[in-house]
Amino acid sequence: MNKWDRRIFDVCKLISTWSEDPHRQVGAVIVGQANQIIATGYNGFPRGVKFDEARFDRTDREKFHWVEHAERNALYNAARTGTIVENMTFYCSVFPCSDCARGIIQSGIKTLKTISPPKNDVSFKRGFEVAGIMLAEANITVELFDESEY
Repeated sequence: MNKWDRRIFDVCKLISTWSEDPHRQVGAVIVGQANQIIATGYNGFPRGVKFDEARFDRTDREKFHWVEHAERNALYNAARTGTIVENMTFYCSVFPCSDCARGIIQSGIKTLKTISPPKNDVSFKRGFEVAGIMLAEANITVELFDESEY
């Protein structure tokens, strides 16, 4: 991991602390060619949606109806400012699920730098597998780092 990767992952880590999700905090950062920060995102409720701790309940997957992922939030934040992210680099503090991988691919991101998918996360295991396949087929350069590196 070079110094810029470390710096951007530090930003991912900081952004992830903005999440109020008691189970998982994720940060995402989109950077341009000169490592300038273009957009950020964290997992949380959509803008204007009332905070309610009960909505984080994972029983019957309730949480997944309410919480937006950090990766898509970063993409939406770029779109809200009219910023085209084609050919940019995407950093994420957690390996993306299949939904987020589709968004990364469709937005034109060319490089994804992230943490290796966890081997023991049964709730997202298949999503991580599908995400990896899609990213490879779409020719997205994926650089995986060990969580202990940052």
